[in-house]
Amino acid sequence: MTTITVIGAGSASFGENTLAALMRSKKLKGSTLRLVDRNAQSLDIVHRLAKRLNQEWQSGITISAHTHHKEALDGANFVVSAIEVGPREELWKSDFNIPLKYGVRQPYAENGGPGGFAHAARNVKPVLEIVRDMEQACPDAWFINFTNPMVRICDLVNRYSKIKVVGLCHQIFIGYCFVGMVLGKDLGIDVPDGITGMHADVLNHPLREKVVHQTLPLIDLRAAGTNHFSWILSIHDKRTGEDLYPLFRERFASFDPQFEPLSREVFNAFSLFPVPGDTHLCEYLPWLSDPVTKPWEKFNIRLYDWDLMASLRDFSLDRLNEMANGNVTTDGLLEADSEGALEMIENIAFAGNHYHLAANLPNVGQIANLPLGAIVETPVHVNGAGIHPMHVGSLPESIAELCRRELMSAQLGIDAAVEGDYQKALQCLLLDPVITDMNIARKILDDYLKTYREHLPQF
Repeated sequence: MTTITVIGAGSASFGENTLAALMRSKKLKGSTLRLVDRNAQSLDIVHRLAKRLNQEWQSGITISAHTHHKEALDGANFVVSAIEVGPREELWKSDFNIPLKYGVRQPYAENGGPGGFAHAARNVKPVLEIVRDMEQACPDAWFINFTNPMVRICDLVNRYSKIKVVGLCHQIFIGYCFVGMVLGKDLGIDVPDGITGMHADVLNHPLREKVVHQTLPLIDLRAAGTNHFSWILSIHDKRTGEDLYPLFRERFASFDPQFEPLSREVFNAFSLFPVPGDTHLCEYLPWLSDPVTKPWEKFNIRLYDWDLMASLRDFSLDRLNEMANGNVTTDGLLEADSEGALEMIENIAFAGNHYHLAANLPNVGQIANLPLGAIVETPVHVNGAGIHPMHVGSLPESIAELCRRELMSAQLGIDAAVEGDYQKALQCLLLDPVITDMNIARKILDDYLKTYREHLPQF
């Protein structure tokens, strides 16, 4: 039986969904599950919930809880990681606000822009500590990463350790939602009213899920690029094999022009449809930060609601605690989705044969005109021999160039954070499309390094 270590298990949404998906797996019956979180209170909640599920679902899993990852790595086959240096929302808001002092307005500040550098740099030390310990305790284990910025963290593991890494993200389903909404009448999909966009919104999410669940059985969508910056290469009807990209282009031309207008403009300019929706797409483009024309207003780029999401995190933990105490039913967890972790684990451990819509792996040629060794996102096949990327050929050169710039900036940022190299950190910011002034880049970097000194002592 396999041994799975989940680091960051106390995360309200990630911990709940990953835990429930693993616990209900019939294939994993008899396996060992080690839950790790530095927050002892959150860990206790998830541990008690796991024990309840283990009993009620007759999962037959051996469960343990640990406040340090080193206690939970020995002999592990899979290490699932969703760690985050926190407080997450407070730091993200700071990443956004610091450049504002110098006249630089980032469109989102999570995975790209100067904020993407700061976000990744804070997570470098704890992730590197985990994978270096894995090299000693479980060198053949897979590191399944959910921590953002996805490209940068996977790049860190790939280039600075001997551990196999795969990054998983559910953003591909935004592409399915786009296609389902645009081709709804053609495919017989019931599109609910009230979907205002693809941004992070607690009201929109369940409505989009309804579209995705109807679209997945009907459509084969293939996309490739980099995480949160991938592009739809083909759209086919699963029942007939028909190429639906021409119909999608036709229908989208008359679709609501106010719905995700940045994606529309990029589609018109580059001829491939971008997957992630405007709020992630905007992070990697050079045309969203001009302080004079304020394009974020034209495209209605919505910022993350940091305060709301922080309060929802606390609410979710309270709800999990009620579940753990036996006061609330766990029936809703029967449909929980691990965002791909379960599929990776089951099919590698038990020699399955699984096609996965999107995963992040080092480029071994699956995207021919992106740098070898860089972290790219394509469909993959998973079996007992591991995770195998599907080769998709070359991206259009204009799109590839946008991706290459982001990949190089990401690698420079990781090198800088690992080495404590100020010069490389500055180069990372200077390559970023948000930055247009060298002196301002230096001021932003200096402010970040001063503000986050406790997280970035290597500088």
